[in-house]
Amino acid sequence: MIPIKVAGPAPSEPRNPATAALQYLQPGALNLAALPPLSLYIHYPWCVRKCPYCDFNSHEAKGELPEKDYLDAVRLDLEQSLPLIWGRKIHTVFIGGGTPSLMSAAGLDRLLSDVRTLLPLEIGAEITMEANPGTFEQERFKSYRDSGVNRLSIGIQSFSGSHLKALGRIHDEREALRAVEIARCTFDNFNLDLMFALPSQTLEEARRDLQTAMSFAPPHLSMYHLTMEPNTVFAKYPPALPDDDLSADMQDMILEATAAAGYEHYEVSAYAKAGKRAKHNLNYWGFGDYLGIGAGAHSKISFPHRVLRQARYKQPGSFIEAAKRGNPVQEEHEIARGDMGFEFMLNALRLTEGFDPNLFGERTGMNISAITKPLNEAEAKGLLYRDHKLIKPTELGQRFLNDLQEMFLVG
Repeated sequence: MIPIKVAGPAPSEPRNPATAALQYLQPGALNLAALPPLSLYIHYPWCVRKCPYCDFNSHEAKGELPEKDYLDAVRLDLEQSLPLIWGRKIHTVFIGGGTPSLMSAAGLDRLLSDVRTLLPLEIGAEITMEANPGTFEQERFKSYRDSGVNRLSIGIQSFSGSHLKALGRIHDEREALRAVEIARCTFDNFNLDLMFALPSQTLEEARRDLQTAMSFAPPHLSMYHLTMEPNTVFAKYPPALPDDDLSADMQDMILEATAAAGYEHYEVSAYAKAGKRAKHNLNYWGFGDYLGIGAGAHSKISFPHRVLRQARYKQPGSFIEAAKRGNPVQEEHEIARGDMGFEFMLNALRLTEGFDPNLFGERTGMNISAITKPLNEAEAKGLLYRDHKLIKPTELGQRFLNDLQEMFLVG
C-alpha cells in the first residue's frame, strides 16, 4: 500500500472537520464527475489472544474492557467526521477487529443506534460483523441480529484441531462446528473465513476443511493463503509451510470444488452463491469510498477534485483520549495524482471478472490513458486481457497478482 504521510494539526491540537471539509472542496488535481458509493467501517480493537500470523490492529484483552469509554469515543469520532461526508448515504457497514463479538449485546445495540442516529443508512444496507468461534453464545448472537446485524463473517480458519492449535486460535474443532451451526440458524447471510497452505497441511487436509465448510452451505466463502506478514510471530519464527507446488495444487482444488458446488469465484479470495457477494468488500475493490472510525481505522474519502486518506490512532487508549480532544485522526494525506492509477488497480485487479474501463475515470478523475504504458506491458506478458468494455486479469495474472499490481506502481 502507499504509505500514509503525517499531515495536519499536531496531536494535541483539536481538529476542525468543518474547516477541513471546506479545504478539500477547493479546486485540485482531479476532476470527479460524481462521488463513489460510501461505506462505513467500525474497528473493535480487542481480541482474546493475538494469533501468531495476525498483523491487524488487535490488542489482547486484559481484565475488563473499557467498552463504554470506547463506544463513547467511536461516537465522538463519527460526529467529528460528519462534515467530510455531508449529504452522502451509507451503503454498507462492516464491524471488524480484533474480535467484535467480544462486545456485549447492549454495546452493539448502542453502537448501531448511534450509527443510525448520525448517518443516513440505505434501506436494507448490508451490516456485517466479524465473529470468532471462541466467543459464540447463541442468545447474544440473536441480540446482535435483532440490533441490525444482517451478515456474519466467522473466522473459522480450519476445522482441524491440530491446525487450529498451530495457528494459535482460541477455539477447537468442536467450537468451530458449533459456531457455524449457530450462525446458520441465526443469520440468513454469513461468510466463513478459511485458510490454506497451513503449517504441515496436506492437500487432503485442505480438501477436508473446504468440504466441511461447504457442508453447511454458507452463502459466502473466503479462502486465504496463509502468508508470513512482517512484525508477526510467524515472521520471526516461521513454521514449516507447504511448498509452492503443493500450495498451487490446493488453489486448483479450491477452484474446482467451489465451482462444482455452485460458488462464483468473483475475487481473488472470495467465493459466493448467486446474489450473495460481499457488498462492502466489493465497494473496496471497486475503489469506492469508506469512512473508517475506531482505533487504527483507515478512511478513503473523495471530493470533486481530490481524494483523502486518513488513519486513526492505533492504541485503544490513545484513540479514546484523542477522540475526547477532538482529534482522533493521527495521519492524513491526499492521494497524489501520480499514485492514483496504482491505488485503483491495486484494488480493481482483485476482481476476477475485471471492470469496465469507464470505472477508472469515474473513481480517479483521470483518463484511462494515464496507465496506457503498464496496461500494454501487462497485456504483452499475458497477465491482462482488455478491450473497450473490459479490463481483467488473465488466469496467469490472477496467479501472479502481486507482480501484475506492481506494474502500475510509478517511480
